[in-house]
Amino acid sequence: MNNKLLRPIYSVPYASWLILFVIAPILLILYYSFFDITGNFTLDNYLNFFTSTYFTLTISSFWYAFLITFFSLLFSYPTAYFLTKTKHKQLWLLLIIIPSWINLLLKTYAFIGLFGLYGPINAFFEVIGIGQKQLLFTDFSFVFVSVYIFIPFMILPIFNALDKLNPTLIDAARDLGASHWTTFTKVIWPLTINGVKSGIQVVFIPALSLFMITRLIAGNKVITLGTAIEQQFLVTQNWGMGSTIAVFLILFMFIIMLLTNASERGTTINGKIK
Repeated sequence: MNNKLLRPIYSVPYASWLILFVIAPILLILYYSFFDITGNFTLDNYLNFFTSTYFTLTISSFWYAFLITFFSLLFSYPTAYFLTKTKHKQLWLLLIIIPSWINLLLKTYAFIGLFGLYGPINAFFEVIGIGQKQLLFTDFSFVFVSVYIFIPFMILPIFNALDKLNPTLIDAARDLGASHWTTFTKVIWPLTINGVKSGIQVVFIPALSLFMITRLIAGNKVITLGTAIEQQFLVTQNWGMGSTIAVFLILFMFIIMLLTNASERGTTINGKIK
């Protein structure tokens, strides 16, 4: 049978999955966003979102997502760079990725034990004379745990971009007298920026909607769009307002994806520089 005739058949599972688990839920959220807590049609949910309360909440969510993404990138880029220079780079990369296989809830509770008043970190503080410190339910603990969880997802795309970078371009820059810093800023960074953008996508977008880590690690000290959605659905039972926040969250994510999309260049494909 002709492959062209089979293509529509091959696309059925993908199209079905896309419709059932992507398009349908988004349409359902959009539908509920036009109803108030009593089930009456209203546009008040959208008007309420533009009040000072939700504006502050949105700014706070973007700020924490920025911090998480910034520190993840700050640690991930040099780590990925040095990984590409090691002898067994794939093995080291695997060791970094393995912790991401562990259940997120288990890792979160592990940090609760570490940061607790009677945990090993506070025990060490007492030994050196600092005394017990409140590490849980702080901005620091929330950002620290979030960065730890997201770092493998930032390292992987940056590692792939660096690993595919054509080494002759770096050699050419050195031959022309460029310093290490100039080579990095003018050659390495621009040609691996797509890996950075991919890492930003997979870190910044989920960081906007965090709620479990926010609740368990930060308590009520950090409120994000994710925790606001959780509260509207599970606490106040206002599905309309929760859906409205989710609609804007999806819109923010879509804008971020558009801003961070780009084509690849400076890689080696079949011996040719792209």
